[in-house]
Amino acid sequence: MLSEKLMAILVCPLGKSELRQEEGALVCVRCGPRFKITHYGYPNLVIEDAELPEGCRSLADLPCQRESKK
Repeated sequence: MLSEKLMAILVCPLGKSELRQEEGALVCVRCGPRFKITHYGYPNLVIEDAELPEGCRSLADLPCQRESKK
């Protein structure tokens, strides 16, 4: 479990949205990629390592990426 102080400053590296903690990962509340928390307790916020939400085949399919191209 990450501290409240750390959670207050962490954001999704793509859309800069809030993250929530879920079962060993941080999940973007806006576009849904899951960022695993390592066994050392640090979140891996490298977007290329993120697990994409169901229905997204690539980063370009994420809502935050489609909206930014408009």
